[in-house]
Amino acid sequence: MSKTLKLNNGLEIPVVGLGTYKSGKGEVKRAVSDAIDAGYRHFDCAWFYGNEDEVGVALNEKIKQGVVKREDLFVTSKLWNNFHARDKVVPMCKETLSSLKLSYIDLYLVHWPFGFKESASLWPINEGEAAFSDIDYLETWQGMEECVRLGLTKSIGVSNFNEEQIERLIKNCKIKPVVNQVEVNPNLNQKKLIEFCKKHDIVVTGYCPLGRSEYAGTPGFPEPTIFDPKVIEMGKKYKKTPAQIVLNYLVSLGISVVPKSVTKSRIIENIDIFDFKLDAGDVAYLDSCNKNQRVCPLSEFSAHKYYSF
Repeated sequence: MSKTLKLNNGLEIPVVGLGTYKSGKGEVKRAVSDAIDAGYRHFDCAWFYGNEDEVGVALNEKIKQGVVKREDLFVTSKLWNNFHARDKVVPMCKETLSSLKLSYIDLYLVHWPFGFKESASLWPINEGEAAFSDIDYLETWQGMEECVRLGLTKSIGVSNFNEEQIERLIKNCKIKPVVNQVEVNPNLNQKKLIEFCKKHDIVVTGYCPLGRSEYAGTPGFPEPTIFDPKVIEMGKKYKKTPAQIVLNYLVSLGISVVPKSVTKSRIIENIDIFDFKLDAGDVAYLDSCNKNQRVCPLSEFSAHKYYSF
């Protein structure tokens, strides 16, 4: 099982990255340091997460200490929904670079295909359609391409885009997206979308690969597969944790994954998934867990014309 995947521009993305969403102040710096020590080279960030400055401190410390070189790292960030106007994309990318204290990022993604007005709040769930911007993501993409031309990012991609949106983008772009980052876990294995992206030479990165265990037991919320008794049994069989079983399964679908953790032991565990192979029966069981249930539906914005689910 390869530890990197080739992007359509010839660069490579490490298969396992560290997710940083909701990693709190003080925690995320330590998590990134622990992850580098554990062998991670791929870090998944976003302006919206509000912690890129701290991620940057950890990355730069490790570079200064000579533990890693900048070119060993693969750093992703994302453009937030309030800044979809073409002339806002480059300034936002520069703001991210300044927070991360880096001269370039490896991958810049459009976080969601739908935009909010610049005057709306960052998470306008109570503002209704008045908060929606009708800026076309094709316009946003022109700003993304500008980021590549200026050397601010090596690659650009999208996040939470559906097949139709990707197809439309490919027909109207100068630089093709290298990645589509979407939710992927056994409850939502995205096999159809992964197949579609492969056909177009776009790598899928899966976020929330382990579900969202903090919401386990909430009525109507998909139960994370790591709590499935059969998956727990599999863990014993392979001498691995349920999380390692699930991550190994997802990576075998030909995608990269960005599990989030701030716990050192889990960070180490989540990248230690390359030394075993699930047998056909176990793969079939994990395939059968697919319920097409999202932990991240963002249904509050379903009236937006570019809503993707």
